[in-house]
Amino acid sequence: MLRTKAMATMITLPRPPFFMILFLIVLLPSACRCADPDPLQDLCVANLNASIFVNGFPCKPLSEVKSDDFFFDGLRTEGNTTNVFGSKVTSAFVTDFPGLNTLGISMSRVDLAPGGINPPHSHPRASQTGVIIKGKVLVGFVTTANVFYSKVLKAGDMFVIPRGLVHFELNVGKGKALFLPAFNSQLPGFVVLPTTLFASTPPIPNDVLTKGFLIDAKVISDISSKLGS
Repeated sequence: MLRTKAMATMITLPRPPFFMILFLIVLLPSACRCADPDPLQDLCVANLNASIFVNGFPCKPLSEVKSDDFFFDGLRTEGNTTNVFGSKVTSAFVTDFPGLNTLGISMSRVDLAPGGINPPHSHPRASQTGVIIKGKVLVGFVTTANVFYSKVLKAGDMFVIPRGLVHFELNVGKGKALFLPAFNSQLPGFVVLPTTLFASTPPIPNDVLTKGFLIDAKVISDISSKLGS
């Protein structure tokens, strides 16, 4: 008797509406995508001279594609670190390396002078992984729950920074340092917090900065002047 009632209950359970099932089928793949869209062709070398582009550059005509479009030597040269941060980022994004267009990958080179820092920043469109090539580097990031993770890395060590989280790299060794980051986006974006907040054009109103950071206007003026030098 109990088994019959259980079977009746199972049989009479309401079925999900058709449109709800269709909605989940369409939505879930989009929600799970965490990198640039997959390409629908073998290659699409960026036409950097195009006046209009949406979520990527238009393709250069195949008749104009050359071998050099797929090779880039910009990361072989050491960057000039004579600046306020003692660091230099040399990018190999699609804007520098057109062959990356639509492929969802890119790299850069970061040189750090002794004591130099790649200041707190984020990449809104990509997760990042990297390998230390030379020196000793403190790598750290902060989650949206304000949890700080960090470690001092040496040559050959690898790290990963989840997409969009604020992070930094500080040279804590005695000599120069070098590491190579890679991204799962052809154009990951680079939001450097000090320059974004204190050296924007036009500038953010002082009232916003003084109240937001609990500092006085003179501190803002000192920071802005250093970033502008």
